[in-house]
Amino acid sequence: MAHIVKHITVVPSYKDFVDIVLSKTQRKTPTIIHKHYKISRIRDFYMRKVKFAQQSFHDKLSLIITEFPIVANLHPFYGTLMNVLYNTDHYKLALGGINKARQLIDDCAKDYVKLLKYGDSLYRCKCLKRAALGRMVTIMKGQSKNLLYLEEIRQHINRLPTIDPNTRTLLITGFPNVGKSSFINKISRADVEVQPYAFTTKSLYVGHTDYKYLRWQVIDTPGILDHPLEERNSIEMQAVAALVHLRAVVLYILDLSEQCGHTLEEQLSLFRNMKPSFSNRPILIVINKIDIIKPEELPEDKMKVLEEFRAEGEPVLEMSTVTDDGVMAVKTEACERLLAFRVEQKFKTNKVAAVANRLHVAMPKKRDNKERPPCIPEKILKRKNAMEVDKPTRRLEKDIEQEMGDDYILDLRKTWLLANEEEKYDVLPEIWQGKNVADFIDPDILKKLEELEKEEEARENAHYYSESESEDDEETREMRKTARKIREKRLILTKESGEKRRVEKPRMPRPTKRSRSQAQLEGDMMEMGVDVPNDEHSHYTRAKSRSSSRPPIKRARDESVGGTSRSKSRTPRDKSGLRDSTMVSKVKKIAKKAQKPRNHQAKKGEGDRVILNMKPKHLFSGKRGAGKTDRR
Repeated sequence: MAHIVKHITVVPSYKDFVDIVLSKTQRKTPTIIHKHYKISRIRDFYMRKVKFAQQSFHDKLSLIITEFPIVANLHPFYGTLMNVLYNTDHYKLALGGINKARQLIDDCAKDYVKLLKYGDSLYRCKCLKRAALGRMVTIMKGQSKNLLYLEEIRQHINRLPTIDPNTRTLLITGFPNVGKSSFINKISRADVEVQPYAFTTKSLYVGHTDYKYLRWQVIDTPGILDHPLEERNSIEMQAVAALVHLRAVVLYILDLSEQCGHTLEEQLSLFRNMKPSFSNRPILIVINKIDIIKPEELPEDKMKVLEEFRAEGEPVLEMSTVTDDGVMAVKTEACERLLAFRVEQKFKTNKVAAVANRLHVAMPKKRDNKERPPCIPEKILKRKNAMEVDKPTRRLEKDIEQEMGDDYILDLRKTWLLANEEEKYDVLPEIWQGKNVADFIDPDILKKLEELEKEEEARENAHYYSESESEDDEETREMRKTARKIREKRLILTKESGEKRRVEKPRMPRPTKRSRSQAQLEGDMMEMGVDVPNDEHSHYTRAKSRSSSRPPIKRARDESVGGTSRSKSRTPRDKSGLRDSTMVSKVKKIAKKAQKPRNHQAKKGEGDRVILNMKPKHLFSGKRGAGKTDRR
């Protein structure tokens, strides 16, 4: 079904639907109207908005109604499938509700446009417009559940596989867990989930395969249980819909091992119950899981049931989807039977006679009784035989690996084609920074190392090291002690030289007390031969004091406010130069009035110099066509 209705657009929810339409109405219609305009102009302004909203609702609802398929016009298979999955009654009611909402919105707009024709003021026209749009929104609110239901159907339809009811089709059916999905995975490009429990497949799956240069459709149906039609659920009813309405070859899969949880008797009973559903179509009975138990190994009672299957008159084939035995044979037999059935059906139509009259098949006749076997020249035969004898059989790496097992090592160099075959396994040069690493490696390094180790071992065995250490033990200790002292002294000298090299910024000390007394100063000056006056009016005898005219450094405490002084904040920018709060409010009011005309022009302030061109030349010049030219 999916290929028929893939083009369905998304069905928005009620809120999204209303937002889309009202937003579009606001954007696509004029928005400026004043009460001093003519009343006819005011009426046209609001009538235009109502009509535009009505048209937007009408178009969107019509799109939903036309894009969703009509069940009566669908193929019977699709009609039954829709009834199984979505309940056709609910589907029709939802589309009917959308259609009714479209009619109500059209009638509502017509009524309010009539009332707007007699509106006597801007206020009255505006109220009528709001009432009209409100009525439309209320009507859509009643369809919110229908919109959600249709959107769920749209999403589910998009997930359904594309099934063509008129093409060549192989239909696989049977009890759950008998191997239907494994079979479709083997013969087609489908990838159906396979699990060892019942009802793994819950919907129809489609795969495609090729036979005789033709494309074949393979459908895997959910498992069917043996009970009345009324008691079957929606999963089983999908398989029933496919069996009843699709012209296909039916492959009824049997589980001979009964690992599916159902006996052969139950599988025979289901086959007999379902056979009327797919009458007038070729049927194949396929015995699966012969890798577990073969038909010859069955007990007598089971053999009788199998004979009853054979007595039904339908061909019985055997296969195993695990070992692939008989899988291709089943596919070939099913395709051949369906081709023959389709040809037979076409011969029954009235078109065959008209086509057969225009066809002529030439059948060659023998002109004499002489035998003319195919002739192959002897040279060609000799050459062919020589090639077959001389042709060497190449062993694959896979075979070599299986023979050698864990000892196998992949050798990539044995197939190299070199001028000198002996150079295959030469060491490749390793280049690092433009130089061959092998030039800096002693090829006899391992040999020399081995000789050195042997020499060292011989010295140890001869107690070469132990005697010298015992003789020089005291001397070695003294040397180590002296070396430790030298290292420590050297470390101290290094740190001291680092401290000397470090340059620090000199700092002048700030004495807290006076460094020189009056008597010391007088004595120093007298020694240098300077006559120092010793009276109370000398400037160096006076203590430094602040004049009364200069303000003190520290602010006096304001005892009136909590006994602490507080710094005053700066005067706000908008109050600078203003006398009091009354004057501030007056200035704000004047600024607000001055900004009003700029607000009408959508300007921020005096500095906003953007002047929009309301009539660009490329839209309002040139030749005029049919219709209005005042607006796009």
